[in-house]
Amino acid sequence: MTDEEWSLIAPLIPAARRGGNKRTVDIREVMNGLMYVLGTGCQWRAIPKDLPPRSTVNYYFCRWQHDGTLDRLHHALYIICREQAGREASPTAAIIDSQSVKNAEKGGGSIDPSGFDAGKRIKGKKRHVLVDTQGLLMEATVHAADIQDRDGGVMLMATLFGLYPFLLKLYADAGYQGAKFQQGLAHVCRSVNVEIVRRCNVGKFVVLPKRWIVERTIAWLNRCRRLSKDWECLNRNALAFLRWASVRMMLRRLCNHTS
Repeated sequence: MTDEEWSLIAPLIPAARRGGNKRTVDIREVMNGLMYVLGTGCQWRAIPKDLPPRSTVNYYFCRWQHDGTLDRLHHALYIICREQAGREASPTAAIIDSQSVKNAEKGGGSIDPSGFDAGKRIKGKKRHVLVDTQGLLMEATVHAADIQDRDGGVMLMATLFGLYPFLLKLYADAGYQGAKFQQGLAHVCRSVNVEIVRRCNVGKFVVLPKRWIVERTIAWLNRCRRLSKDWECLNRNALAFLRWASVRMMLRRLCNHTS
């Protein structure tokens, strides 16, 4: 993490808890450890010795998702990116899509269940993402792959809780058509209208309006090797890594990095 990137994140990291000994952990090095695991996809135990111990990095990884630090950090960077692009903080249009991800080798009774996506023939989890017209991640959720897009889309939209009050338009593919998604969306987001962008029937590749934006965002996020498969036992950890990948993407956009 560069000095410029750290200067954006440092004010958003909560201070140490009151009482007890003073914090001796270098939080910037903890962030470097998180980004290392995210970017390389290595195991926690494979964190290099020049970074904090795996127990320390994993502790802050879990703590920041439980106390809301990750959500606040992501939303603050999202607003800064919108302002840098000359846009309002709350978008008026968004694009929704899902990505089915294969399971890694794991098992046991303390993992969230996976499913089988019959359309893509993938056993694993499904990442549902909502992005704006700039390609920035607005909200996401992770669930079993056997949940249909129309059901998972309602689950995703229900997590907004008025976070984007000026959202009026939602672009989606044919997997979200039908009365079931329309009724569910009307229940959780009454002011949002859905436009189905259908695939062209021509015999050549055609860029579909709006839909290519969310596909590009998924490709950007997949540059992080931790997201190459569903390595996590818990959906909340998989969602946390997805958010950290979005944080990484926004930091590099704000700091004018191309890689």
